[in-house]
Amino acid sequence: MGDSTQFIIAGNWKMNGMLDESLAFVDALTENPSPTAVEMAICPPFTLLHPLSKPFADKGVKLGAQSVYFEESGAFTGSISPLMVKDAGCHYVILGHSERRDIMHEDNALLLKKLNAVWKHGLEPMFCIGEHLEEREAGTTNDVLKGQLSVLEGTDTSLPLTVAYEPVWAIGTGKTASPEQVSETHAFVHEELARLGRTCKVLYGGSVNAGNAESLMACAGVDGALVGGASLKADSFMEIVAAASRVAA
Repeated sequence: MGDSTQFIIAGNWKMNGMLDESLAFVDALTENPSPTAVEMAICPPFTLLHPLSKPFADKGVKLGAQSVYFEESGAFTGSISPLMVKDAGCHYVILGHSERRDIMHEDNALLLKKLNAVWKHGLEPMFCIGEHLEEREAGTTNDVLKGQLSVLEGTDTSLPLTVAYEPVWAIGTGKTASPEQVSETHAFVHEELARLGRTCKVLYGGSVNAGNAESLMACAGVDGALVGGASLKADSFMEIVAAASRVAA
């Protein structure tokens, strides 16, 4: 699926984390039980990228940013450029998260600019897609996902990409899609990516936790997880990594 690891377990800390508690998180991380099969990544707030870069690297954790602007520099108060997050040691950049789409009104046109800027500077997008509850209930999930993935049409398929499917109705709600829903939707996403000339990992996100991670990782077409709240504590994050390791064995 693009690299040698079977699963990627990535944590999205969102707007959470102070320096002291974040360094304590690093100290509490235990050894990856299956580093050749499970890749670990954390995407903390911008303020923590530099101070966590080396400590995470020492623990075998890849660093990611939660967003970027598409310009390299200039008069864009409050914005962070791809060059800045690369300078901080990032490998990944989350793009297209539903919170950015819904709250910050990011659309496909803007996301394409961001994707191209991220690729230009050698970073890997972790591109998020997902439907709202009313779209799931109306039976339009595949149409919504196809529309979100259409931003990839015509892009260079040799450039690195990871996709995260996150049903919006399951993010932070405690609700999780059923294994049947997950497998069915991931199959569609892989098919659509293949139509676009892409072969890449597709992660599942949406209230992933230590209790459900193993059953979710066992679903067909699932190549890892983008974890929200459960990634804020080192023990629960490592339990999810361990669950993926068991499935990979």
